[in-house]
Amino acid sequence: MSLSSTAALLVIDVQKGFDDPCWGTRNNPDAERRIANMLETWRATGRPVIHVQHLSLEPRSPLREDASGHAFKAEGLPMAGERIFRKHVNSAFIGTGLEAHLRASGIKALVVVGMTTDHCVSTTTRMAGNLGFDVTVVEDATATFERRGHDGTLYSADLMHHIALASLHGEFATIQNSQDILASAAPVLTV
Repeated sequence: MSLSSTAALLVIDVQKGFDDPCWGTRNNPDAERRIANMLETWRATGRPVIHVQHLSLEPRSPLREDASGHAFKAEGLPMAGERIFRKHVNSAFIGTGLEAHLRASGIKALVVVGMTTDHCVSTTTRMAGNLGFDVTVVEDATATFERRGHDGTLYSADLMHHIALASLHGEFATIQNSQDILASAAPVLTV
């Protein structure tokens, strides 16, 4: 994979509220560490970093703006100069200036990390793909939770994660792991 020097890292909803037990069992406990590694490389190479923060309007959500869970986790904390887009729905493109910012900045490629694979990561990725952006989702820098289906069946977090990625791959995005992305994004050292 060849990674453009203008490919933006889109960090979705890396927020403390996702540590609340109300969500159930989660997969990929290393996602935040991998997100931190991605951020470190993006910052070192001068590529754009964009953060998305979910501010839920649901009364019981730990992601409400008036709840402590809306805050960013340390591994995904924005630095000065990095854009933050706040949203109230699953897509980072609805009710935000994200698309206008990307177009004005000449950003055509997005590398997506964050929470949750089957909700905000998936919805944002689908819209980005439909809007013509070249999207890569980093499978081991995303995570989700178990879900109960309409018929009462409990689906494991890992199953939900992998099905969401399978639904995105080839249609809306390319799915890759962080090791491959970081290898293609690392600065070239000259001697």
